[in-house]
Amino acid sequence: MFDSPSSHVERRLNGLEKHLKQENPVLLQVVQSFRDLDSIAYRMGILDRTESFATRVPWWPMISILGTFSSGKSTFINHYLGQKIQRTGNQAVDDKFTVICFSKEENVRTLPGLALDADPRFPFYQISRELEHVSAGEGRRIDAYLQLKTCLTEKLRGKILIDSPGFDADAQRNATLRISDHIMDLSDLVLVFFDARHPEPGAMKDTLDHLVRNTIHRSDSNKFLFVLNQVDCTVREDNLEDVVAAWQRALAQSGLTAGHFYQIYNTAAASPIENEALRNRYESKLAEDMREVEERIHRVEVERAYRIIGVLEYTAKLIQNECAPQLRDWIARWRKMVLIADGVLFGALAVGITTLVLLHNPPLAAWLDMGLWKAGTPWQSVLVDLLGGMSLIALVSLHLLIRRVAARILGKQIVKNTKQPDLRDYLKKGLERNTNPLYSVFHSRPAGWGRLAQMKLQRVLKNSDIYVQNLNDQFTNPSGRGDLPNPKVLLDTH
Repeated sequence: MFDSPSSHVERRLNGLEKHLKQENPVLLQVVQSFRDLDSIAYRMGILDRTESFATRVPWWPMISILGTFSSGKSTFINHYLGQKIQRTGNQAVDDKFTVICFSKEENVRTLPGLALDADPRFPFYQISRELEHVSAGEGRRIDAYLQLKTCLTEKLRGKILIDSPGFDADAQRNATLRISDHIMDLSDLVLVFFDARHPEPGAMKDTLDHLVRNTIHRSDSNKFLFVLNQVDCTVREDNLEDVVAAWQRALAQSGLTAGHFYQIYNTAAASPIENEALRNRYESKLAEDMREVEERIHRVEVERAYRIIGVLEYTAKLIQNECAPQLRDWIARWRKMVLIADGVLFGALAVGITTLVLLHNPPLAAWLDMGLWKAGTPWQSVLVDLLGGMSLIALVSLHLLIRRVAARILGKQIVKNTKQPDLRDYLKKGLERNTNPLYSVFHSRPAGWGRLAQMKLQRVLKNSDIYVQNLNDQFTNPSGRGDLPNPKVLLDTH
């Protein structure tokens, strides 16, 4: 089938649909709308057939825990899950990214990174390819970077939790940072942990730059929560406010002027606080901040469903309102460049040949006067055909060269002038498709952007509104009558 995705993308979508069939029927319908968008994008040439818009968004609510060594990430995870699933200690105890998910088995199981790399249901499907691009040979060492742990707890049902290795010193390998960036892109919530026991946050500039500076300009920057852990170390000097202020200044130097720290510590490992008033102040702040953090984690599952539908609607509108019109303009610029260049070069070539024959080639004129160019000369037609054929080949080759050069020039302009990464990628690929030699230089409408494609896109946008209504019906009823059943909204599939 012309517009079907490649086999590995198809397997991933099928696995996703199988999971969502029981997990969330509303999102199951959203997958089909992503398939419709894919078919439009394939025909327009703005999406590779080895990709799908659906695989660019994580479908499982995902919470990642990032931070420095010994900042209490694993201790927090054990406390949140209610069982000791991660090792803890003052030194680096784990140098792998640990993906923790729900299991019906009581015993915790640890599986190798291959379990994540080869399973299309997980957001790390074929991450080994990315590692290979970062550093040759690292893709084969996937087990050195990832592991999967299963855990029986309702807090993990329908979610994925990720514990990361620390970012200090030697841990800042390219492959590790590449996985960290991948995780930050996919996560619905990112908890960034820092250790209050280190009073010199300025000495951790590289870590702060990677975990903070690279997040402040993101459209989803609100999903990053900064956690200052082990604040009980400030009890003796009673200088919690000073320590927090020092870290906030460090965040400000990295560009995050509105940085807020959740202040927590592990009561089981903390030294007893003798002063009752001081103990109450610390415990009250701990309870308040832990409640807020856990509430954000709890909201992730609901927020994820709306976010996925938002991505669907955003992508559809981006194609309709930005990509197609701008691609039409870029094709028009390309056509103008090619026609002008053709006219100039072909005109110059014709003038040059005429001048050469008539003015600068006396031997040829003498040869013609000798009567060798007489009608009926046996080799005359052969010579004419040969010269004509060679001229035609030269002209076609020159025209194709002009097309390629013009497309390359405009492609660089797209990269330079288009700030939005997704749109830049779509326009560049779309221009390459529309300047293919198979397409006439006189065509004006982007390939694949016809009436049927526009109707299909409108159907996707219409259905995205219906998906939101169906989600709303799970949580509220605008009529205020709780006794009414949720309405069954039929999707437009025609």
